[in-house]
Amino acid sequence: MRFVSVRDLRGKSAELWRDLPQEGEMVVTSNGRPVAILAAVNEGNVEESLAAFRRTRAIEAVAALQLGSSIRGHERISAAEIEREIEAVRRQRAG
Repeated sequence: MRFVSVRDLRGKSAELWRDLPQEGEMVVTSNGRPVAILAAVNEGNVEESLAAFRRTRAIEAVAALQLGSSIRGHERISAAEIEREIEAVRRQRAG
């Protein structure tokens, strides 16, 4: 996988866009840290690629929530306690 700096993205954009289809993906960095991913797509797979990206982000978000819950000791909450919590939030939102 190729890493490109924001500076290279600005200064060598024509070269990077030309190479992207062969590379598949490139990681854009700022001050040496990853900040974005460029992924090659075509007219036939834009929606599918975007949907896959969104699914991956959702999976990462759920994993982060699960880890945070586990760290706080919430993995021991019973199903009944979960239901009570859901109902309390619904009542709060409704009124």
